[in-house]
Amino acid sequence: MYVVLSGATGFVGRALCRRLKAAGHRLGVVSRDPGGAAGRIGIEVDAHDSAVGFAAEPVAAVVNLAGAPIFGGRWSESRKRTLIDSRVAATADLVALCRRLDSPPAVMVSASAMGYYGDQGEREVVEATPPHDEFAHRLCALWEQAAKPVESLGVRLVIARFGLVLDPDGGMLRSMLPTVRFGACARLGDGRQFMPWIARSDLVEALVWLLEDRAQEGVFNLSAPRPLRNAEFMAALGRALHRPVPWRIPARLLELGLGEMSRMLLTGADMRPRRLLEAGFEFSHPELDGALAAMLERKRSR
Repeated sequence: MYVVLSGATGFVGRALCRRLKAAGHRLGVVSRDPGGAAGRIGIEVDAHDSAVGFAAEPVAAVVNLAGAPIFGGRWSESRKRTLIDSRVAATADLVALCRRLDSPPAVMVSASAMGYYGDQGEREVVEATPPHDEFAHRLCALWEQAAKPVESLGVRLVIARFGLVLDPDGGMLRSMLPTVRFGACARLGDGRQFMPWIARSDLVEALVWLLEDRAQEGVFNLSAPRPLRNAEFMAALGRALHRPVPWRIPARLLELGLGEMSRMLLTGADMRPRRLLEAGFEFSHPELDGALAAMLERKRSR
């Protein structure tokens, strides 16, 4: 397939591009720096600064991963607008490409996040669970709504709600590992909030599966089968690195330092990948201890 991607130079996008290239697909990348995109990804790709630059290509699939980092700064009103606009604009650019093509792509996979559900407390969360109305939910809802127009073009739409994506090469795990090694990591608040997580390798395989399986459409939770509470997650990190994690950061301190953004750290959702499992997808790393061991061994062997 000829696959056009936004967010291709990011933590998930780079790994997905390499996996698609290895499978024989041709790649087009939307980048603010088209000339440097191939170097940042590490493979040969076509690149334009707008998705409509690919309107002359036989595009079979589009993947939407773009968006400003959620933890890129305190959530002022200006920052919130940046978070929304970056996601909606990138999505709208891909929708515009679909409209411009003589033959629309067969499928669009558009990222969203566990934040769609908001704070769900102790309730088990599946794709049909009603959201709790807060900024994280509204952000994801606008992101998802921006992709919906492709359905009227006959494009199969998949909305992929990511859990916390783990790999030592980037994301939250890269920043947390040194902290744990130096004994300075801590559970957050009471540590009871759920942290849905997924190994980056499993996430990439799920995205490829959703692209290629024509029977799959609609919303999918992309997280491991058993999310952990924050205290359990931190304990697993400590076991993986043979370090204790005895400390706790009080919720009030996080609220004072981060304001509304602290909700992303102090609340969560017991998010389950029900539709993935029902459709037959198999996780290579369903448990965090095994996932961390495999990741760290791979990193040591390089």
